[in-house]
Amino acid sequence: MAATEILSRLSTESGAQGHTASEPVRKSVRVRATPTKAFEVFANGIDTWWPATYHIGSSSPKKVVLEGREGGSIYTKQENGTDSPWAKVLSWEPPHRLIFAWQVSPQFQYEPDLAKTSKVEVSFTSVADGTTEVTLEHSEFDRHGDGHEGVRAMVDAEDGWGTLLSLFAAKAGGKA
Repeated sequence: MAATEILSRLSTESGAQGHTASEPVRKSVRVRATPTKAFEVFANGIDTWWPATYHIGSSSPKKVVLEGREGGSIYTKQENGTDSPWAKVLSWEPPHRLIFAWQVSPQFQYEPDLAKTSKVEVSFTSVADGTTEVTLEHSEFDRHGDGHEGVRAMVDAEDGWGTLLSLFAAKAGGKA
């Protein structure tokens, strides 16, 4: 199901799985990779695992790009030659942590005002058995304003961050 369909379906709900709209969404996956490799696949290899159907642009997507630096953008290069931004890198700490502003509004449009965006933090922690625990926390949904419940519900839904982390894990060496 496309992200736009999920958002439409969930926008009237108060939150998935009985959570309040302001409560963070937390997901994690353990992968068969070092933190360095896991970070590399998540950030620099995002185009290898992020589904083409998950975009907000006005044209078909060609490639997802994450500019690896604080202040960098995360955007989709589109078939029509334009770029469609959807996140801003707030903290770039390879191979341990990545934080970005989720610049997708409740109307599923790009939100340029960082004060009206939620926050996604992804951490990469080495585990004793040689694997890496990748933990994602998406928070501050209320900053989106009216309709923020739908944003939270969308990313916490079956096809939300859990599915995205599974797709990432497959590219990073598989789930441990």
